[in-house]
Amino acid sequence: MGASYYQFCPVAKAMELLDERWTLLVVRELIAGSQHFNDLRRGLPRMSPTLLSKRLQQLVGAGLVDRRPEGTEVRYELTPAGRELEPIVRAIGAWGVRWIGELGDRDLDPKLLLWDMRRNVDHAALPPGRTVIGFRFPSVAPSVRYWWLVLTPTEADVCDADPGHEVGVRVTADLRALVDVWLGNRTWTHVLRRGDVVVDGPADLRRALPGWFKEMGWVSVPRGTPSLVPAP
Repeated sequence: MGASYYQFCPVAKAMELLDERWTLLVVRELIAGSQHFNDLRRGLPRMSPTLLSKRLQQLVGAGLVDRRPEGTEVRYELTPAGRELEPIVRAIGAWGVRWIGELGDRDLDPKLLLWDMRRNVDHAALPPGRTVIGFRFPSVAPSVRYWWLVLTPTEADVCDADPGHEVGVRVTADLRALVDVWLGNRTWTHVLRRGDVVVDGPADLRRALPGWFKEMGWVSVPRGTPSLVPAP
């Protein structure tokens, strides 16, 4: 638990746990379906493993998360108390979409974007067999410029090294533009027409690609006039 506010207000008591750095984002990842330590790390790529372990211990101790050993791994699951945070986390996200201004350059992370896309694949919409999407983000550092999504009707994996399979579709994208599409700030049609995102491959796959991903919940959030500007 964080330092006490020494107030009987339930908001204050809840925030003694929840307002420590990264805590609510760990809850966000558990809500999104991550259950193992390495999956949580992939959804929180800038969080140190040591701090992630500490936050998980705190959430387990507070009764928000169950820790269940499974052979050589450990599975983490939200308890009923933890699951009650889901509408709160979603409401905070919707508020952020509506009122927070433009993202800073440091907020744009291809690793997190591809991981989020990977877990929102609509497997029923995929072609039979294996489909590989190759991504290139020309404006980012060479070490994080190339990514691959390997998709089948039952599985999805994201790779930061060439998996060695034939690539069916290649996407060359301005990272900010693709993040905007993912958040619902722009449409696929808009970024494709502007050339901010270019898709190469067979015509049927190019047309189908946007439909391979489930629409993010933020897409339907009504936009306000941003009143807050994030740190650069």
